[in-house]
Amino acid sequence: MGEGIFVGGGGEGYGEAQRLLLEYGNRHGLIAGATGTGKTVTLQILAEGFAAQGVPVFLSDVKGDLSGLAKAGRADFKLHDAFMSRAQTIGFADDYNYEAFPVTFWDLYGEQGHPIRTTVAEMGPLLLSRLLGLTEAQEGALNVAFRVSDEQGLPLLDLKDLQALLVWCGENSDQLTLRYGNVATSTIGAIQRSLLVLENQGGDKLFGEPALELSDIIRTDADGRGRISILAADKLMQAPGLYATFLLWLLSELFEELPEVGNPDKPKLVFFFDEAHLLFDDAPKALVNKVEQVARLIRSKGVGVYFVTQNPDDIPEDILGQLGNRVQHALRAFTARDQKALRLASETYRPNPRFDIEEAIKSVGTGEAVTSMLEDKGVPGIAEQTLIRPPSSQLGPITAAERKAVIDASPIAGKYEAVLDRESAFEVLSKRAEDAAKAAEEAEAAEEAAELAEKEAKAEDKKRAALEREFTKARRYETKSYGRSTSRSTKKDDSIGGTVANLVIKELKGTTGRRIVRGILGGLFKAR
Repeated sequence: MGEGIFVGGGGEGYGEAQRLLLEYGNRHGLIAGATGTGKTVTLQILAEGFAAQGVPVFLSDVKGDLSGLAKAGRADFKLHDAFMSRAQTIGFADDYNYEAFPVTFWDLYGEQGHPIRTTVAEMGPLLLSRLLGLTEAQEGALNVAFRVSDEQGLPLLDLKDLQALLVWCGENSDQLTLRYGNVATSTIGAIQRSLLVLENQGGDKLFGEPALELSDIIRTDADGRGRISILAADKLMQAPGLYATFLLWLLSELFEELPEVGNPDKPKLVFFFDEAHLLFDDAPKALVNKVEQVARLIRSKGVGVYFVTQNPDDIPEDILGQLGNRVQHALRAFTARDQKALRLASETYRPNPRFDIEEAIKSVGTGEAVTSMLEDKGVPGIAEQTLIRPPSSQLGPITAAERKAVIDASPIAGKYEAVLDRESAFEVLSKRAEDAAKAAEEAEAAEEAAELAEKEAKAEDKKRAALEREFTKARRYETKSYGRSTSRSTKKDDSIGGTVANLVIKELKGTTGRRIVRGILGGLFKAR
């Protein structure tokens, strides 16, 4: 039997010590039990055990309690005596000591840890449709948008990229419908409303760059211990769909990116999925099939997945059957449904003739569990009643100042804090729109200039034509005047000379003329 993680042991009336064998750590597991029965402590001691063996761990901290992994337990803690007594009872006293573990804090909102992001393209249409709660028709339209993104070189990095692309799809729906099938503008509008809801929930912070590099959650410390990545999920749980979809995306990325390793001596990474029922509540069949595929195949990548939930009934049967390492805390059977779930849960364990499993699951106390770990050749172990070992790290959360100190000392400090907004679909489509608007403006200005020039040309033509008509008329009239007889010209002469003569005669007939005549005649009379 290979190396293992000590999970717990027995005392009087309990079974043998339970170890989770590292070579079967990637065969997945289940931690189940009602609220307040000790699931969080079990998750904590398993994370400690894997980290101590050099296995990186990723887990979500739903209640904020698991941040204590970054700090060693202490002797003045109120449960110190109880911990020491439990360690003595289960034969763990010689190996038990208080210890802190290397921790990296993450937070989708960037408040209690390093920001953790992905891009819209990496999320993909299937998971994004699940996140947005889209109908089949809306999911189809979203797939069309992703196809357009690929074909036209429009990178989808953040929400504004997707929103801009959907606007383009709506404006070109007739063209897209001919090629891909019906893409109604009303469908595009419904997707946009769902994106707005997601944005209001803070989901826009999930999408963007720099995106998470998987190598940053698969790290070991300088002394060879695996780093424990803790995702702050207390605020994230207010948007349960976002929480579940993000963790499923992370699993999918691990499945897609990690190389095949076969059956390693120990896992490359262990992933704890707390509040796992959120993943399957109202999930479409396609998504459940996706989870089942990932759970079945990801173990060959060296990744172990441990689902943490209140009731095993929360996990689909096909997936539940793949969970080899199990820790079942107490279940409370108050209703007929609870009793049925309890019975089904007890039937999934390998029977132990020493006790009734169904009755044991109902009666185990806080910090106790019915456990079954894979043994040699991957055979499920016989169910045992187990006292869970006490944690080595602090039980409960650390202070805000202590958390900040851990974040500042992190090996990835400063890597993800600044948002990178490089050219993507939003910028490309905005530039296209600006270029089109500018071209339209220039075309309109050119058209207006052409119309004005045409009007001016027409006005000039009219003016020229009018002048030509006047000139022609004048020439015609002058020619006619010169062609008349002399006697007729005497009576009415419109030539230049005649006109002048007429003016002189007219002036002489006036007052001034009479004065001139009197002056001339007077001179004559004086001369005599």
